[in-house]
Amino acid sequence: MRAVLCERLGPPETLTLVEIPVPEPGPGEVLLRVRAVGLNFFDTLLVQGRYQVRPDLPFSPGGELCGEIAALGAGVSGWSLGQRVVAYVGHGAAREWVAAPADRLTAVPDGLDDPRAAGLSITYGTALHALADRAAIRPGETLCVLGAAGGTGLAAVEVGRALGARVIACASSAGKLALAREAGADETIDYAREDLKARLKALTGGRGVDVVYDPVGGDLAEAALRATAWEGRYLVIGFAAGEIPRIPLNLVLLKGCDIRGVYWGAFLEREPARHGANMERLLAWAADGTIAARVEETYPLAQAAAAIGRIARREARGKLVLVP
Repeated sequence: MRAVLCERLGPPETLTLVEIPVPEPGPGEVLLRVRAVGLNFFDTLLVQGRYQVRPDLPFSPGGELCGEIAALGAGVSGWSLGQRVVAYVGHGAAREWVAAPADRLTAVPDGLDDPRAAGLSITYGTALHALADRAAIRPGETLCVLGAAGGTGLAAVEVGRALGARVIACASSAGKLALAREAGADETIDYAREDLKARLKALTGGRGVDVVYDPVGGDLAEAALRATAWEGRYLVIGFAAGEIPRIPLNLVLLKGCDIRGVYWGAFLEREPARHGANMERLLAWAADGTIAARVEETYPLAQAAAAIGRIARREARGKLVLVP
C-alpha cells in the first residue's frame, strides 16, 4: 500500500510517499480501507517534533479518518465487513490501509460523504466536548470564538450555534470573518484592527461574554479573559499563536470566572462512552445539516505535504482532507 511517511523530523516538505506492507489487524482491531483522512494543525507540529506526543520514526501523519471495514481482528464483534466508520487513531492515518482499535470506531450514517465524516472527530469532537461537557454552555449564552476561521474555530462556531449560543467570531481579516459568518456567527470582530476587549464588551452591552473558546493563545488570551462576564468560562484549547500566555490570576478572582482546560485526547481515553455519544451526535448533526462540516479542499496522498504546508502557513479556511 501507499503511505505518507515522516522519516525525519522537519517541515512538511520532508514527507515522502512510499510503498509499505498492508497491516494485519491485531486482537481488538479492525482493518480499514481508508476513504478519507482529516488533517489538523497538530499534524504540522507532529512532523516537526514540536507536539506533546512524539511518535517513533517513521510514522504517518493524520489522526482521524473515514474508512470501510475490510477485516476483523480476534475478539472483535458488533461490526460488519463493508461497514463505513470514522476512527480516531492519533497519527498514522495518511495511508491506504489502517489497523484501528475497534473501540475507537463510530458508524457513519447514510447521506454523509467520506471527506466530511473524516474531518469530524478532532475539531468538532473538541468543540462539542469543550462547549457541552466542559463549559456546559446554555441556550442564549454568548460564546466568543478566537481564531474563528481555522478548522478548530469554524467547528466551534457551528457547534456553538447548534447548542443555542449567540456566537461572536473573532479573526484577523475581513475574508476570514466572512467565512465565519457563513458558518453561522452572529457577530464578528477583526482583532487585527479592533480592540478585542472593548468590542466584546460593546457587543454584550458591557456585561461580557459567557464562554471564550481559545485555540490561539498569545496576546489575545488576556484581552478575551478581561471581557468575560461574571462566572464566565474561559476554555483553553491550544496555542496556535505559538506563545503560552501567562494569565494574571487576580482577574479570575475578581470576575468569579473559571479557566477550564480542554484535553480532548485524554477525554476519549478516560471516558470512551461519553466520547462515543458525542461522536454519534456530531455525525447525526452533519448528516441532517445541523452543522455543515465544511471541507475546503481534498488532496491525493501524493500532495499531503502541500496540504499540511497550507495548514502550517495558516492559509486553510476550513478543513483539508486527504483522499487516497
